[in-house]
Amino acid sequence: MKNILIIEDDKAIADIEKDFLEIEGFRTVIAADGMEGLRLALTESFDLIVLDLMLPGINGYEICRTIREKTTIPILIVSAKDEVTDKVRGLGLGADDYIAKPFSPTELVARVKANLAQYERLSQQDAPGRHEIQAGPVRINRLTQRVYVNDHEVDFKKREFELLLFLVSHPDMVFSKEELYERIWGMDALGDLKTVAVHINRLREKIERDPQHPLHIQTVWGAGYRFRL
Repeated sequence: MKNILIIEDDKAIADIEKDFLEIEGFRTVIAADGMEGLRLALTESFDLIVLDLMLPGINGYEICRTIREKTTIPILIVSAKDEVTDKVRGLGLGADDYIAKPFSPTELVARVKANLAQYERLSQQDAPGRHEIQAGPVRINRLTQRVYVNDHEVDFKKREFELLLFLVSHPDMVFSKEELYERIWGMDALGDLKTVAVHINRLREKIERDPQHPLHIQTVWGAGYRFRL
């Protein structure tokens, strides 16, 4: 049975998260303030953390940063702060996923399951290869920064590699051009959002069988891009 830590100061929301997760067979523990949540996260054994951002004692950003320095377990942020900069900051500090309040409890459960499955998949891949990720036809060695498509090595420039690695590491998650630009090029970088579209097209040319009809790096119209396995 998987253990989930819920760090949430709103009792009604915490109880909803707890009830829906336990119906699905998860064991849950609730921490109602930041200090207690951080203490539990660092001293107890959990498989995933559901984390609010606005907390008494210590905020979720600091909790996320501190946890990520100690462990690689999935962190799923659930927060009323739903601006792009909030999402980018959370993901930049090491969170694996982000859901804005109000949210659907069934979506929360689905995201928890998806992140646990992704973590287990990466852990299994890391056991023999340590630094490799396999996603569809793409195999990435994070240590050597080499990319193989259908077992043939393909050259990637630095930003291309970083963008591909980020998308592959978050399968099925949709990221806007703004989120990708700020995550890969940096919030203070000077440039144009067209840079994202240009790099997406370059990735498609290198990994897709038919770049005009991509199977893996997909456009979600009006929302952004996602990587499908």
